[in-house]
Amino acid sequence: MEAGQPSRTALRAAHSRARHQGDPRRILTDPLAPRILRLDADDLPPLPEDPTDMFGIRFLAARSRFAEDALGAAVASGTRQLVVLGAGLDTFAYRNPHAGLRVFEVDHPATQAWKRQQLAAAGIGIPPSVTFAPVDFEHDTLPGALAAVGLDRARPAFFLWLGVTPYLTRDAVLATLRFMAGHHAPVQAVFDYCGEAPPTLSPQLRAVREAAAEMVAELGEPWLTCFAPEDIAGELQAMELGRVEDLTGRELIARYVDEPVPDADAVSARVLHCSGSGAVRRFGDQCGGDATETGPGVDPGHGVVAW
Repeated sequence: MEAGQPSRTALRAAHSRARHQGDPRRILTDPLAPRILRLDADDLPPLPEDPTDMFGIRFLAARSRFAEDALGAAVASGTRQLVVLGAGLDTFAYRNPHAGLRVFEVDHPATQAWKRQQLAAAGIGIPPSVTFAPVDFEHDTLPGALAAVGLDRARPAFFLWLGVTPYLTRDAVLATLRFMAGHHAPVQAVFDYCGEAPPTLSPQLRAVREAAAEMVAELGEPWLTCFAPEDIAGELQAMELGRVEDLTGRELIARYVDEPVPDADAVSARVLHCSGSGAVRRFGDQCGGDATETGPGVDPGHGVVAW
C-alpha cells in the first residue's frame, strides 16, 4: 500500500462482502457491509455471472463465516479476547453478538483512520468492547502495540487473520504465527493463504490468476507468498500449533451452499484453523526471548485482500 494511504485491496474486499448480501444463497449475513461503504443495495453492481468472479465473492463470505463460527465455539469455551489482524473494513466488531468479548483491531494507521471515518459517516457506533491498535511497522512491533492496548497474553485469545498472508514475505507470515504460538494461554487462529498453482490448473484459471496478481501489484500490494498445505502444516507443527482444519475454497463454500461448487478457484485459496495449548516451550523460550519482538518484517496490519 502507498505511504499514508489506506489499503486499496481492503476496499475491494469490502465491496465484495457488500455485494454478497444480495446473493440468494447468502453465506454471511452482514447488514453493515454496505453501510460502512455508505452504499444502498441499489448502488451495488449485480452479482457476476462469471463463475470465477462468483466463486471469489462467495469465498470471501465463507472465510468470514467459517472464522466467526470458530470464534463462537471458542467464546463458548471461555475465550474473551479476539485479535483481528489487518481488520480493513471488516464489520464483525460492530455486530459482535458475544457479551464480554473484547475485540482488538490491528491495522496500519492510515487504513484504521480511514475506517473510523467510514464508521462515523455511516452512523455505525464503536462499541466499548472495541480497541484499536494502530501499528506502523517502521516504528512499532505487533507485540508492543498489543501490549500497549491491553491484550492479556495470560488469558485465552482468538486471532482472526484474513486476506493478509499473500502480501507478506514468508518470514513475516511465520514470525506472526510464532507470536500467536507464543501466547501463554490457549490460543486459536483462523487465517487464509494462497496455495501454489497446481500443475492441473486449467489455462483459463491460470490466466485469471496471472491477471489478478498483476492487478494487485499495480495497486502497490503485490502477492509475495504462497504455501503448499504440507509446508504450512510442518511450520505449524514446529510451533506446536495443531491444525484443526485446512480447507480448500471449494470445500469451504460447499459447507454453506446447497448446490454444486464449480471448479473456479484461480488462486488455490485455503482457510486454516489452528490451535495451541499455551505450552511452556515456545519459540521465544528456545531463543532466550520473544523473537517476535524484533522478527523480520512482521506486518499483519497490511489490510484485507480481494481474492
